[in-house]
Amino acid sequence: MKNKVLFGCFMFIVSVAFMVGVFATNSLAKDKIVIGASRSLSGMHAFFEENAFGPLYKMWVKKKNAEGGIYVKEYGKKLPIEMKVYDDKSDMGTMTRLLDKLILQDKVDLIFPPVSTAFLFAASAVANRHKYVMIGAEGGATSLSEIMDTVPYFFMVLQFSNHYQMPVLADVFEEMGVKSVAFIFIEDLHGIEYSGEAAKEFSKKGIEVKMIKSTPPDIKDVSPILKEAQRLNVDAFWSQTYPPVTFPTVMTAQAIGYNPKVFGLGPGGNFEVIKYVCGGSEVIEGIISEGAWNAKSSPAHAQFVKDFLAAGNKESQLDWWGHDVYWCSLEVLEQAILKTGSLNHDKLRKCIATEKFNTILGETWFENQMLAKECYAGQIGQWQNGIFEVIDPGPKRTAAPIYPKPAWPPPKPKK
Repeated sequence: MKNKVLFGCFMFIVSVAFMVGVFATNSLAKDKIVIGASRSLSGMHAFFEENAFGPLYKMWVKKKNAEGGIYVKEYGKKLPIEMKVYDDKSDMGTMTRLLDKLILQDKVDLIFPPVSTAFLFAASAVANRHKYVMIGAEGGATSLSEIMDTVPYFFMVLQFSNHYQMPVLADVFEEMGVKSVAFIFIEDLHGIEYSGEAAKEFSKKGIEVKMIKSTPPDIKDVSPILKEAQRLNVDAFWSQTYPPVTFPTVMTAQAIGYNPKVFGLGPGGNFEVIKYVCGGSEVIEGIISEGAWNAKSSPAHAQFVKDFLAAGNKESQLDWWGHDVYWCSLEVLEQAILKTGSLNHDKLRKCIATEKFNTILGETWFENQMLAKECYAGQIGQWQNGIFEVIDPGPKRTAAPIYPKPAWPPPKPKK
């Protein structure tokens, strides 16, 4: 009996020593968190890597590494972050292949999202197939929101057409007294959804859509479309296109003297860089776009702007639509790791889907894997005296809307 007791004690000690050894070995073996991403470093979407999520994840990684990394309880220590980023060249097929490579071959711990609504749609399926958590950045889609129960590892933070931008835009137009609209949109998932939702929401307010027209992503001359809108004499003109088309649309309207009471822009109108591309604050005065937030939205937003610039980013890289929610997504990811003490994707997914977080937006949570409506700082913004003001009706408004917009200043002579 005594021998059995001694043998039992011996085996217990051996087991404990083995577990301690395994834990110690695992702790020592894991020396970093590797995050992978397939991003558009070149091609038509490269603008977003340069001015949207790109500067933020780089800033965040640098900040976390300066702090020694992120503490992961299951390893008992802070782990620094290593980024592995591939260029998908703005090609969707390349993006999905690279995402598979990051997960299957490179065996990254975490993944960041690709660029654009259509790419996110494709990436959500890849992430879900491998059971990897992915929080989206530049993009959001009604069609994605309708299938969230089939992609439980995917989360969206950016506002989009009916979540809740076009409904709020229709409210703003009603308040202004807009009676008619001309609407152009890019021929992709983003443009198709926005145009459909806009037409529906405007109809509810009795606003007539006199023109609705699609454009190819690489359209070179928008003057015929602008002249048609000018002939229709609509109150509001809206261009739901991407920056390579958005910015020339502003300059073309100025050049031909087309100055409707409302001049609105989709992606591109929200970026600080529009001032530099289009000729200064006086040119974009009164232009409406999507977002929205600014340094007046909260003390946390004001601090973010200071930190963004202190990190070596340029003022022209600020994004007044997505930057606060992209930063929020990074804070959520870090806090989920801290809450779960793990890099396990099942644990992270459950935590993000069910718990609340303290972020730049304040108390932050997800409903049906989408950022809750109450969390956003704003949906629609307008350039006023160089600031992208929130003009949503309600308490988050930072300035009343200007209507009609001021006339364009005379085009500056070409050098």
